[in-house]
Amino acid sequence: MPTFVRYMKRKIVIAVTGASGAIYAKLLLEKLQTLEAQVNDLSIVMSDNAKQVWEYELGNKAYEHLPFKFYAKNDFMAPFASGSARFDTMVIVPCSMGTLGRIASGVSDDLVTRAADVILKERRKLILVARDTPLNLIHIRNMATVTEAGGIICPAVPSFYSQPKTIEDVAMTVVNRIIDLIGLEHDSYRWSEE
Repeated sequence: MPTFVRYMKRKIVIAVTGASGAIYAKLLLEKLQTLEAQVNDLSIVMSDNAKQVWEYELGNKAYEHLPFKFYAKNDFMAPFASGSARFDTMVIVPCSMGTLGRIASGVSDDLVTRAADVILKERRKLILVARDTPLNLIHIRNMATVTEAGGIICPAVPSFYSQPKTIEDVAMTVVNRIIDLIGLEHDSYRWSEE
């Protein structure tokens, strides 16, 4: 008798805010393209500041050519603005401290913060890739609040035990952790594995 392996294809929202670290968003979106068999829906929200930072840090507008559905930051008709659309994961990468603070305070004044609020209220997976340093006490308390509400704080802090050789390799150590947190199967360096 044949054995069938069933897995749920993910419905994912990626939000890109204006914090420094556009490389993380770029590499995550590129890697998600290679994992499309595990993804049912991938929707993107980018703030105007995120586009400016991307262009400044990466020197291009490659986000305009990505094969995903983009939503304006004030488009509250986007499906993931409601829990009934059943998006199971949201990643905010990079996540500015302002966005983190609004989420922690329950302020849903744009599509990013509304979608995060929906993900939390539906007890689904919210991953905030916080990108700022140093942190003040307000940042830390906001991170605690989001964590207590069920969110995951994944600081954009790379690891070096895989001996990365390029800036992209360094950033990919964070992206691989994000992919793991989403729950997708992929190849990456694993500590003490052959």
